[in-house]
Amino acid sequence: MANLKLSHIYKVYENGHKAVNDFNIDIEDKEFIVFVGPSGCGKSTTLRMIAGLEEITAGDLFIGDTLVNDMEPKDRDIAMVFQNYALYPHMTVYDNMAFGLKNKHMPNDQIRDRVLEAARILDIEDYLERKPKAMSGGQRQRVALGRAIVRNPKVFLLDEPLSNLDAKLRAQMRTEITKLHKKLQTTFIYVTHDQVEAMTMGTRIVVMKLGYVQQIDTPLNLYNKPRNKFVAGFIGTPQMNFFDVTLLRHGDSVTVTFDDGKHFEVPFETISKAHASYLDGSKTVILGVRPEHLSIVEEDTGIQAKVNVVEQLGNESIVYGQLALDAEIDLKAKNQVTIKIPAGINYELGSVINIKVDTDRIHLFDKESELTLLEDVPQYTSVEAKVGKTGKFELLGSKVELPEHFKNVLGGANELEVQIPPYACIDEGKDYKLPVKKVEEFGKVRLVGLQLGDNYVYLQTEKDVKVGDSFSFSLRNETLRLLVNGETVLEPVAERESLLGTFVKEKEKVSFVKAGNELIEAKGDEPSDAKIVTKPRIKFYYNIDNVKFASPMEKVVKITTIEGPSCYRKQYKFVLDRDNIHLCEEGLGLHAVVDSIVNYGNVRYAKLNINGQFILLEVNEEFNAKEVNVNFDGNDVEVFQIEIDMRIC
Repeated sequence: MANLKLSHIYKVYENGHKAVNDFNIDIEDKEFIVFVGPSGCGKSTTLRMIAGLEEITAGDLFIGDTLVNDMEPKDRDIAMVFQNYALYPHMTVYDNMAFGLKNKHMPNDQIRDRVLEAARILDIEDYLERKPKAMSGGQRQRVALGRAIVRNPKVFLLDEPLSNLDAKLRAQMRTEITKLHKKLQTTFIYVTHDQVEAMTMGTRIVVMKLGYVQQIDTPLNLYNKPRNKFVAGFIGTPQMNFFDVTLLRHGDSVTVTFDDGKHFEVPFETISKAHASYLDGSKTVILGVRPEHLSIVEEDTGIQAKVNVVEQLGNESIVYGQLALDAEIDLKAKNQVTIKIPAGINYELGSVINIKVDTDRIHLFDKESELTLLEDVPQYTSVEAKVGKTGKFELLGSKVELPEHFKNVLGGANELEVQIPPYACIDEGKDYKLPVKKVEEFGKVRLVGLQLGDNYVYLQTEKDVKVGDSFSFSLRNETLRLLVNGETVLEPVAERESLLGTFVKEKEKVSFVKAGNELIEAKGDEPSDAKIVTKPRIKFYYNIDNVKFASPMEKVVKITTIEGPSCYRKQYKFVLDRDNIHLCEEGLGLHAVVDSIVNYGNVRYAKLNINGQFILLEVNEEFNAKEVNVNFDGNDVEVFQIEIDMRIC
């Protein structure tokens, strides 16, 4: 039994095509993980990299605590079940299942015990003497599963194992595999393009598209809280309805208006986490509603549709219609609508129906990015602020000192918009005080909704608060975005810094002390009679502005393996946390000119110019240097290949 960790996994082919891009997941022991997505999304490629059948371009793959990137498939203690069963046609079922164990020279009595136990679990004890051609597809798939079970592996990998079966048998085998997972109590990773399989089998599902992970979540969260339009449309049958709409708030209600003028009302509370800029009626967004969250009613709801097709499915009916009542029936026309209704109800072709929306179950997506507007933890809250006549910063109902850097970028503007991310909260601060109207828990995140007029400000906190409390806090000013007349004048400070440079190797002479038959690297404090031997040695460095930082051998191996000899001819991006950059003595590290001091009030940064490359370094109030030297440890550096935007190590 084992857990798996995939850290920054990439698969890039020689032509530059990125089949898998920065794949990250921690898989717990005994989980049933499903990779799902359309053809060509990278799910099978990822599975094959886990199996060792496909080389990993970059990243680390751990099974248990063991790094297995370069380990042979047979040594990884995994078992794989293929789409086409991959059985030996000339062997009996028994011999097919025993084949791998015989190759390991396991004693015959142990092989027999394992095969019989697997056959009993899979209910194929009566078929052990048959050959695959005398068996049905479902029975062959059981044999393929049995061949994996007898190996007692740490991880089962299943690559679309049910795709060759008919619908009835697929449903039956889904249940069988789920039971098998519970019985074996080991880790399963399952690849499918069928979202029904994914939803019914997985403890967690990885949704992929064009090599990118779209969302990793439980089946219910994927259904109820899709992070983008692709996930929303991929999960659920029939597919979610999508419409272009505008949103206009008036008090406690928001009017959702279709592009043909039809509209309905949604309580503001339902979509209070959508940014205010989406609620002024000027911006088109995408409304998503699942067919099961629409109903057909007698009363006039303001939304009418013309029926195009009705599918009777026995236990339910699917009505397909279009919102454009005056247009000819066209199943590909804009504003098609699908409604799932109880069985037995029928509507004539062309009849007009009234549609009611379950407003508690709607989804909203940005028109351009297609990301959800209704995240559990919103990216930011937009609020209005101004600079008062006394120079105070008037924000969130309080007046505080205007940070010096804010004053510099505002250029005399007195009114502005401030975007406050939830992580901007400083719990122990006292600058602001607002009443708590909501408290929500999302995993390890405690989110408070603070009342500001008729809106909410959402912040993360570690305080034990409850509704009705008065919440005191300050803000990390460096995390705020400032806008004047809709234009950004100040971006939040990034948490990491990056510098461009090259990767180099140099032959150096190294002194060793001879101690018997051993050579020990000299430290410089050896006695005068010590026997010193000088030998050449190659060392590797990150070269930034002609200053060299030693590269750890672990990262040297990754860079040279992935990039080959061309690694010495390329430019790379070196990224590290700001906390890992520190001032050092003159003559060491990188020389930098202090361009300016950036004062946010709660934190000060020196803006450093390193021969045309700029970074920020946190400094105290006493700092007044004009030039400095900065240093860092090569172990703290992440290396990115610029040409294809790939993290190497």
